[in-house]
Amino acid sequence: MVAPVRIRAARWLASEHAPPLSRRRAAGAMLVSRRSLRERPVDFEEQALLTRLRELAAERRRWGYRRLWILPRREGWKINQKRVHRLCKLAGLRVGKRPKKRPARAQRRPPPKATAANACWAMDFVSDALRDGRKFRTLNVEDECTREGLEIEVDTSIGGARVVRVLERIAAVRGCPRALRMDNGPEFTSKALDQWAHEKGVTLHFTDPGKPMRNGRLRDECLNENWFAGLEEARRITAYWLHDYNTRRLRSALGNPTPEEYANMRAATPAIVINPEA
Repeated sequence: MVAPVRIRAARWLASEHAPPLSRRRAAGAMLVSRRSLRERPVDFEEQALLTRLRELAAERRRWGYRRLWILPRREGWKINQKRVHRLCKLAGLRVGKRPKKRPARAQRRPPPKATAANACWAMDFVSDALRDGRKFRTLNVEDECTREGLEIEVDTSIGGARVVRVLERIAAVRGCPRALRMDNGPEFTSKALDQWAHEKGVTLHFTDPGKPMRNGRLRDECLNENWFAGLEEARRITAYWLHDYNTRRLRSALGNPTPEEYANMRAATPAIVINPEA
């Protein structure tokens, strides 16, 4: 039996039990101290202060106890912050956090499954560090159908305009894709990329937050296996890894051919190109 329950039981024995027990015997029976059975006098000043704090909190709903403490002191109450904090906690006068206002967005639909080369490209960033601690990023572009790695751009900073230049470089060889899939990074939501996609007739698909792209292989097989002295070395090693990935690495998701072999097998299927002259 917890202490408050034992105290109430001892008070009942000392007041309502027939015949009533003495405080000493009641306290001994319930294993509590006789001091705990004494009725505490009502603190009318504290009751009045608590009432006043409730009134002030109703007027100033976004004020915490530190600011509420100032107003009664101006009215003549001789109180400190700790007392106001205790009474506010007792009365449940707590200022809750306002929820973040998030702009409403349309429900995103997953892009249609790519059934031909150039139907959809996927883009994402991966971050790493050089030997001297400087950070760098890689922009990775992959064909969703053939799983070919199309480009790995390496630099310390890659903005929206740089992303467009990379896509132009790939499109000059393969043609433009029908769609692009990516996350909500600032580089992918830039005006430069949006304008390029509009001019080329490319649909932009944004993935939901918390759904990363398939960059585990680059991280595990290349970035984590090398210690780059500088950007040029990082570009050279990632370019070699991309060539090996496309020409020698077997892909179980494709039936164990390499991405290049799989693309050749599907060469009979015409690539979906929106603007061949781009």
